Amino acid sequence: MTNDGYAGDVSPQLAWQWVQAGEAVLVDVRTDAERDWVGFVPGAVAVAWKQWPGMALNPDFDAQVRAAVPPGTKAVLLCRSGVRSVAAARRAAALGLEAYNILGGFEGDADENGQRNRRGGWRFHGLPWRQT
Repeated sequence: MTNDGYAGDVSPQLAWQWVQAGEAVLVDVRTDAERDWVGFVPGAVAVAWKQWPGMALNPDFDAQVRAAVPPGTKAVLLCRSGVRSVAAARRAAALGLEAYNILGGFEGDADENGQRNRRGGWRFHGLPWRQT
């Protein structure tokens, strides 16, 4: 475990390799609204860290993340930009999971024009995702 209270940060590409190899479960900690409006990773388990619209912590997070990640399997956590997923990874690690934050999140950091998907993140790297 890192000094930050979770197993560490991984690139989107490494997280995807682990998921494909069956070594990790991809846990999307964004809100239902974000997944509906912006897109989602097929096969990811949706366990919101905070809930829309008030962005209050999900009171069922602990039970949901435990149910999503089998013992001995890594949890790779994804949010919009890699901020909420750090907090969620810390909590998952406190629950006994080997939890990693995915750097850049789903959309990456905003550029100089305030637009995402141009500086890192899951979609920027061409990894699988869909919109409804």
